[in-house]
Amino acid sequence: MPSHTRAVGKFLLSPLSKQTPSGQYAASLSIRSGRGSGTHDRVFRFIPVFPTPQAAMQYALEQGLGYLRLSGLPA
Repeated sequence: MPSHTRAVGKFLLSPLSKQTPSGQYAASLSIRSGRGSGTHDRVFRFIPVFPTPQAAMQYALEQGLGYLRLSGLPA
């Protein structure tokens, strides 16, 4: 498991960053659940940009943890 990936219950959160043409970093997040043919993966892209890849990944991870704390949302 990559160092930035975090397991939370049955979910696996994987934050990612990508450098934009302006030199800033965009954040995205994969939230995966299930196994084998039952695997489900949601990918979120976020609007803010960040000065470092670490800041972008930290933001994505915080957003994912907040999403999982909300009740009544689909897995």
